[in-house]
Amino acid sequence: MGKNPLAETKSLFIAEKPSVALEFARALGVGGPRRDGYVESGSHIVTWCVGHLVTMSYPEKYDIKYKKWSLDTLPFLPDQFKYEIIPAVAKQFQTVSRLLAREDVGTIYVCTDSGREGEYIYRLTEMMSDPCVAKKDRRRVWIDSFTDEEIARGIREAKPLSAYDSLSDSAYLRAKEDYLMGINFSRVLTLKYGNAITNYLGGKWQAVAVGRVMTCVLGMVVRREREIREFVKTPFYRIIGVFGGIEAEWKADPQSPLLPKLYKDNGFKKREDAEDFIRMLKQTDPYEGHVLSVSRKKEKKNPPMLYNLAELQNDCSKMFRISPDQTLQIAQELYEKKLTTYPRTDARVLSSAVAKEISRNLNGLAKLGTAGPGEEPKLADFAQEVLAGSAWQTIGKSRYTNDKAITDHYAIIPTGSGLQNLRSLSPTAAKVYDTIARRFLAIFYPPAEYDKTAVTIGLGKENFYANSKVLVKEGWLRVNGGGKKEGEETVNRLKKLKKGEILPVDSLSIREGETSPPKRYTSGSMILAMENAGQLIEDESLREMIKGSGIGTSATRAEILKKLINIRYLKLNKKTQIITPELLGEMVYDTVNASIRSLLNPELTASWEKGLTGVAEGNITTDEYMEKLTGFIARRTEGVKGLNNQIALRAAYDAAAKFYTKPASGAGRRRKNPGSTG
Repeated sequence: MGKNPLAETKSLFIAEKPSVALEFARALGVGGPRRDGYVESGSHIVTWCVGHLVTMSYPEKYDIKYKKWSLDTLPFLPDQFKYEIIPAVAKQFQTVSRLLAREDVGTIYVCTDSGREGEYIYRLTEMMSDPCVAKKDRRRVWIDSFTDEEIARGIREAKPLSAYDSLSDSAYLRAKEDYLMGINFSRVLTLKYGNAITNYLGGKWQAVAVGRVMTCVLGMVVRREREIREFVKTPFYRIIGVFGGIEAEWKADPQSPLLPKLYKDNGFKKREDAEDFIRMLKQTDPYEGHVLSVSRKKEKKNPPMLYNLAELQNDCSKMFRISPDQTLQIAQELYEKKLTTYPRTDARVLSSAVAKEISRNLNGLAKLGTAGPGEEPKLADFAQEVLAGSAWQTIGKSRYTNDKAITDHYAIIPTGSGLQNLRSLSPTAAKVYDTIARRFLAIFYPPAEYDKTAVTIGLGKENFYANSKVLVKEGWLRVNGGGKKEGEETVNRLKKLKKGEILPVDSLSIREGETSPPKRYTSGSMILAMENAGQLIEDESLREMIKGSGIGTSATRAEILKKLINIRYLKLNKKTQIITPELLGEMVYDTVNASIRSLLNPELTASWEKGLTGVAEGNITTDEYMEKLTGFIARRTEGVKGLNNQIALRAAYDAAAKFYTKPASGAGRRRKNPGSTG
């Protein structure tokens, strides 16, 4: 009998990084020596990219005339795009390309990161390789963690690569969009305004860097800074009464004739009006408080939703004072060390498939060390407690499991695996892991419960209000170190009150307050604002209600922020993580505002991202998207070419420069009072 040629075919696995490739090799039992860019044994070959191997060519590769920046050659909108191998990684590209084309390779498993960027990395590599590759059996491995079970499942359930063609289309379009906007808008604005900006600042020549997402983010920061500068504090004077030892605050009735004198409904704009009001109250006959109502109720607070990348970056910025970029690096490290699931996710829930197997994650955590006598409970203590109960068995029917709220990946959770790698983590990375694990464990605990009491006390025709809220059952708060048990004495006093009770007036006084300026963005709150299309929504439950695409993606937001800081458009205070503009950033903002204002619009920027999502989901064709994109770029570029407003911009630059000091070297300006965080 002749040899069966299929028996000799091999499977090729392509990962995004060498470290990930070696995890696949280990899980597959590929024990051959590490060769020059791949490992091979038996019927398996494992190789890797090193991030991107291929990039889009610069305009001069289309025509040498584009090497010199000129208004005459704009807009630059090629019909066909050119690509090239990145010189620094050309050797690895040749290795991967050669393996893809090998005759004995019958099946190709694409194991790059499971997301738009990972898809793009592989597709570019294949595009630049032998055309015969497209005729082979190519399958996409889509996994959420690097545990052996998940790698095996991903390979077993790998779909044909063609199932991800729409995602690939979206990835190509995103790159073309950033490329075309960057080249056309940066060139036209630099040619029109670069000299004016350079001459104003002195020092090194300045190009004007703009982009679909980064310019919008710059605008958010500059607008917030200007709101703070223009803010004028307004003092107000609240009336505080003490009735039988209970402190209560006066609020005006909605129909009160005093409303024109008030800031909101509880503070006078002028102290003398507050003093007059107290004098009037003291003439009340009888001068005593009447308990008009006492309301008592229980309030439950559910465990928060699980972490997606934006929420994790926000919390790590607040708790550990690390930037979103650092948080993403740590989350990627935890993922590659099998400790947590895929980090670049927008979802905050579990999939129903994962919910069915959740005992695996819990059992892993339960094997960690438990607390000794007198110590605070550790992760293992909580995991064991959860496993002893029944909540984990029904988590699939809870609000924490929702397949419809997941696009590519479910929330970031601990895998329960890779625990031997905990020893190699930095102290900060260990804290991030602990934070992710506690958020995960909390969802299996009951709500925290509070007793709330609200009392209304009348003095003549005016009403005073006292409220208290005290924690009575910690519930899930135990996992996070317990809740604050404050105010019990006040609650007990309020609880004893009865409607109709008479209270003596111990005192009436004025408590001065003042309005606060808007808060500056921190690195974490900026990521949340980007996720919510420019809205800084502090309340978690409200954030959950916001649907639709934000500015950028979970995979790119930290990188965009980092770039703005590196090119000195924005400044990051590493201690506080507060973001402020640099003078150069403000000048670029004013320039864009006077030329391509729509780039500063968060809603419009979010709509571009939503369009890319539509392409990935197959609802919008690539031709439709490109037609809209090229039309937008052509119109805006031609519009800028016709402007003649450089002199008028000088006044805007002067207005911004007042807030910065210029060093003697003339190399730029520093913010006045750089230590101030506002």
